[in-house]
Amino acid sequence: MKIFTTILILVAVGLIAFNITLLDFQNPFEGDSLIALVGIAAAFCAVLILLIFKMSKKIEEKLKNQ
Repeated sequence: MKIFTTILILVAVGLIAFNITLLDFQNPFEGDSLIALVGIAAAFCAVLILLIFKMSKKIEEKLKNQ
């Protein structure tokens, strides 16, 4: 499970990097730039959720070993 979540985090970070390349910094809220901003926000949320999931699994393992 650890490898799978790590891979998903890396994919989400890759999507953030890809969407940053699509941004038009002159008009960030028009056309494809808006889609890229939504993609960046969604991937960032995915990273946060996956990190919370990893932390909860670590806490669960520590509680199980006690």
